[in-house]
Amino acid sequence: MVKTLQKKFIFTAMTAITILIVVLLGTVNVVNIIRLNNQNENLMNMLSEDNKMPKDGNFEIRPEYSPDVFFETATDGDIKEEPDNSMEPPVYNGNGFRLFNPVLNEDDRLSAVYFVVKIDEEDNVVFTDISHISTIDEEKAEEYANSVLSEGKSKGKTDNYKYTVSESFDGKGKTIVFLDIKKETQSILAVALVSAGIGFVGWILMLVLIIALSKKAIKPIAANIERQKQFITDAGHEIKTPLAIILANTEAMELHNGESKWSKNIRKQTTRLSELMQRMLSLAKMDEGTAVLKFEEIDFSKMVKNTVNSFEESAKKRNLKIEKDIEEDVHLKADKESMTQLVNILIDNAVKYADEGTDINLKLKKHDKHIRFSVSNTCASLPDIDPEKMFDRFYRGDSARTQKGGGFGIGLSVAREIAQMHKGKILAEKKNENIISFTFEI
Repeated sequence: MVKTLQKKFIFTAMTAITILIVVLLGTVNVVNIIRLNNQNENLMNMLSEDNKMPKDGNFEIRPEYSPDVFFETATDGDIKEEPDNSMEPPVYNGNGFRLFNPVLNEDDRLSAVYFVVKIDEEDNVVFTDISHISTIDEEKAEEYANSVLSEGKSKGKTDNYKYTVSESFDGKGKTIVFLDIKKETQSILAVALVSAGIGFVGWILMLVLIIALSKKAIKPIAANIERQKQFITDAGHEIKTPLAIILANTEAMELHNGESKWSKNIRKQTTRLSELMQRMLSLAKMDEGTAVLKFEEIDFSKMVKNTVNSFEESAKKRNLKIEKDIEEDVHLKADKESMTQLVNILIDNAVKYADEGTDINLKLKKHDKHIRFSVSNTCASLPDIDPEKMFDRFYRGDSARTQKGGGFGIGLSVAREIAQMHKGKILAEKKNENIISFTFEI
């Protein structure tokens, strides 16, 4: 139990830390990507406006498009062409918070790696400018331009280049600016890899730290659980002797005075209490991990059949019919005694709580490497709760906790513990409104 609690503590803590690391590093990477994308977008706008002017010598250059003119951003983010004879480096602010839209100036434009292709009205290439890039020749530049024109988009990305298509200054033809974003892509990947590495190292360090501190963190809870288990064990052993004496005295009294309804009640309740203490001690051993299991190859089909036969008489008393669908030669490696107890609990539970005159359905099937054993019965008074609640210790569908059904409310808890000790599981499922099914899978 303590180890299980420790594992759950570590799992919960590491889940929270993992979410925190992913959110923090994810935010850093998203901000970095947005910032670089906006920087490229602003630079593209800057280069696109600058390259609208003709540079092939075939047109008269209007004064407002002189290379000496710089561009700055209006407050609403639209580009304005305004002469500036102060020879100050131009500034392009972009829109929004500057963390996401870095301030650009003439130095950014001059350091940009790009090439320009001008297209006439018939989509023919009339001019290429590859002076700002060394890895592209005119032929390759024309290929990129034709590829962009065939797509029909005004903005986009092709290979390692981001492009913008804009109308020429005189409205005749188009200007396509290709910006090399290889460095930005490498920067994004570098930040992602570094942050992933830091996150992984941090996660490992936190895992080691949490494992080291987990015992201390759960120590008070573990101590309380240990005290409870020790109390149950001690109380069980202390009660066993008085119960044995009461039962022996009852038998002696019946020998001298004969059996009476009072002696029968004493015997019945003493036997019931002895069985309850036995199950509580079994649960305590399972919780402590001291239960010894002897794994061996067992014929599960034969075991189920033998167990069902032992319930035939009690089923007939309640006019119950047990429908069996048991596959032959189903074998598994398990502890024979505890597995018999598990099957016994599930069938006993169905016989006790099934409505009189109804059917109990038992199925044992092998599916690939899994074995499934299910018990279903009809119960008109099914409690309106999550079926998993039925595995709680001392849970009783009868809120008044009468002994009408004869159960203790811990049988299913014992069955689940046995299943978990064998690396299996038991599930409860409501079918329709009045059918409950318990399935053991291993």
